Amino acid sequence: MSLQDCELAFQKNNLQLLAAQYNINMADADIIQAKIWELPQIEGYVNAVNPQDKKVFDVTKAKGVEITQLIYLGGKKKNEIQFAKSNKELSQLQFNQLLVDLRSQLRSIYYNLIYEQKKQISVDAQLKYMNELLAAYKVQTDKGNISLKDFVRLQSIVIQLNNDRIEINNNILGFQQTMKVLTGNQEKTIANFSKPEENEILISQPFGDLEILQEKALQNNADYLYNLKLIDNSKLYAQWQKSLNVPDLNLGAEYDQASGTFNNEINLKVGIPIPLWKVNKGNVEKAKYAIQLNEKNSEYQKLNLQTQVESAYQTWKNQYDQYFELKAIDLENLETVYNGILKNFRNGNVSLIEFTDFMESYRQTVLQIYEMKKQIMISAEDLNQLVQIKIFY
Repeated sequence: MSLQDCELAFQKNNLQLLAAQYNINMADADIIQAKIWELPQIEGYVNAVNPQDKKVFDVTKAKGVEITQLIYLGGKKKNEIQFAKSNKELSQLQFNQLLVDLRSQLRSIYYNLIYEQKKQISVDAQLKYMNELLAAYKVQTDKGNISLKDFVRLQSIVIQLNNDRIEINNNILGFQQTMKVLTGNQEKTIANFSKPEENEILISQPFGDLEILQEKALQNNADYLYNLKLIDNSKLYAQWQKSLNVPDLNLGAEYDQASGTFNNEINLKVGIPIPLWKVNKGNVEKAKYAIQLNEKNSEYQKLNLQTQVESAYQTWKNQYDQYFELKAIDLENLETVYNGILKNFRNGNVSLIEFTDFMESYRQTVLQIYEMKKQIMISAEDLNQLVQIKIFY
């Protein structure tokens, strides 16, 4: 699977992402709920006992009905709706951050797979040659033509290569399992991209210096924007809680057949609590402290984000500079010397000590080169995750 294939499968099948979308739907439902008013109430009465005419349930002479509706004052409903809408924006920002985090994890896992597979191919090729060589030496050692010391020297390299192979295979297995979870694809992912694609990713650099990247991160990082939005959200909540101190109005109409001043009278009813004290004073105070809390958290998140961008940028630059200190000709020379050593060792032009020393050095160098390439890509992806716009070109 290409990286694009993995990303498409991730967007379509990732269960965390699919589940998180319901938080936005739930926030939409909260907005709908905030817009709903209290139901009007209807009350009625009929005569139970008529002592004058000695009747029970004399509904012909005494009955009445009233309808009342709660009328919100002080902008309660408006404030509640605005607060609910703000909660939806927070849910969207949380979803955006989750999307960025999971996609960044997927890309990093993909890069890990690429270079662990390359390490595996290299180690398998070395191991094949060394096992054949070790088998030949075993025959000669048994015949007494080669010292046991030389056989053990070769065997130590084979053991190390086998250890490398087991570690690499375990790494690949772990990354493939994680990729299954991320993409929802139960098949093993074989990562691959062409040499031009690899070079394009390796040589790409950020569009600006550190200060520009920090500024862009403050403009685009969903986690930081979430903390900024929390301040507005807490202010809307405080405004809503303050409006709850304003008494609401009960407005209604009443029909009374005979128990009022007039027969068949229709009355207007108005009711409102007497505001002797603020019934929501504690929640208003709590909301004020929430604003201050979120303001301090936002200041911390700003500093933290700037520091993370600085660290990620410097990590990428260190990895980039380290790798590109090597010239293309140096890498070509490494393979040329490797092939030459194998050929000359077969022809008896290189001693066993020289051969084993070179093979150990070559094994370590190849693994380090692949690791350097991988770390360039992963550190670049870490920077992408923080800034959250396309920054490498």
